[in-house]
Amino acid sequence: MYDLIIKNAKLIDESVTDIAIEQGKLIAIANTITGQSRRVLDLQTKHYVSSGWIDSHTHCFAHSPIYHDEPDLIGVKAGVTVVVDAGSVGAIDADEFYQLAQQANTHVYSFLNISKIGLLRQNELADIQNIDVPLFDTTLAKYPDFIIGIKVRMSRSVVGDNGIEPLVKAKEIQKKSGLPLMIHVGNNPPDLDEIADLLTKGDIITHCFNGKPNQIFDKENNLRESIKRAIERGVILDIGHGGESFSFAVAERAKCLGVYPNTISSDIYSKNRLQGPVFSLANVMTKFICLGYSRKRIIDSVTHNAAQILHLKNKGVLSVGYDADLTIFDVKQQAISLLDSEGEIRQSDEQFIPLASIVADAAKHSIRIEITEEGSKNGLRISN
Repeated sequence: MYDLIIKNAKLIDESVTDIAIEQGKLIAIANTITGQSRRVLDLQTKHYVSSGWIDSHTHCFAHSPIYHDEPDLIGVKAGVTVVVDAGSVGAIDADEFYQLAQQANTHVYSFLNISKIGLLRQNELADIQNIDVPLFDTTLAKYPDFIIGIKVRMSRSVVGDNGIEPLVKAKEIQKKSGLPLMIHVGNNPPDLDEIADLLTKGDIITHCFNGKPNQIFDKENNLRESIKRAIERGVILDIGHGGESFSFAVAERAKCLGVYPNTISSDIYSKNRLQGPVFSLANVMTKFICLGYSRKRIIDSVTHNAAQILHLKNKGVLSVGYDADLTIFDVKQQAISLLDSEGEIRQSDEQFIPLASIVADAAKHSIRIEITEEGSKNGLRISN
C-alpha cells in the first residue's frame, strides 16, 4: 500500500502525471497509478509539482544576533523543502545550530563560516585569529551530514585590513575537506578580480548579480575577464538576493551576454522576509520570469542544479528512487510589482505561488506534508 498518491499533477513542461510515494521515496511516476494508498492528493491538472525547492543561501539560525529566522517559516511554509544556512554559524555555535535544525520539519544544512564566531558581528574576519583551523576541522568531522560546505565573506566591511588572506585560508581548509566553498562578494577591497582568480571548479560566487562597484561587469559594462575565466573553470554563480545584493540591471545585462546563474537563492532572513525586498524564494524566482527566463530554467535552478552543486544525494530530481521531497505550486496569472536591492521596480504578469511542501523523513521512512496558507485558500486537501 502506498503512503500517498498524487493524482493529475502538472509538470513544468505541462505534461500530466501521477506520483506514488512509499516510505519517503518516489516509488512510481506514470500517466495513471492504481492501487491502494493511505492518502490521495488530486491536483486535477490545475497545479504544478516539481522536486522540492532548495534555497541554497539562507540565514536560519534562530539564535543569531544579526541575521536570523525560523527554518520552517522560510522552508516548508513557503514551499521550500531544503534550506541551507550560508555562514550564520561558526564552529563555536555549530552544536546549538545542529540541535535546533533537528527540530525543524524542513531539511536544514549548513555552510560553516570559516570564522569561529560566525555572524556574531559583521566583521567576523577582521581578526584573523577567528580562523581556528583545528576547531573548524573538528566541527566538520563531527557533523558530516549536516555541514555541506564552507562559507567565507570577502568584502571590506567583513575582512577589515586582512584583504585576500581569509580566502587563501579558506582554500587551504577546502583542500582537506573537499567541500564546496561559497564566497560572498561585496564592496572592495579585496577586488573581485583578485577573488575570482583564486577560485576553482565547484566554488560558488554568491551575490553574483549585485549592483555594487565590485560587480561582475567592468566600467565599460563588459564581463570581467576574471569572471569569464572563472566560469570556464567551472565556478558556480549563485544569486543570493538579500537586501543589498541583487540588481535587475546587472541580471539583465548578464542575460544579454548569455551569462546565467546556476542557482537562484534568496539570502533570506527575518528582516528582508517581512520588509522585503526578498519576501520568499518564490518571490525571487518570480523576478526571473520578468527577466525572460523560462519556467524550466528557474525550476532547475532551485532543484536539480542546487542538489548537484551542493552534493545533496537523492534530492533535486523527480524520478523513481529519489527522496519524496516535492513542491506543489501554481504559476498564477496575476500582475505583481517586484523590487530589487537597488530600489528598481519591475512588473511581472505571472508569479510562482507555493501551495504545499512534501518532505521525506529518512529516519522514519515517511513523509511530512505542509499545506501553505495559499494552498488552503485553493482548496488543497489530502483525502484518506
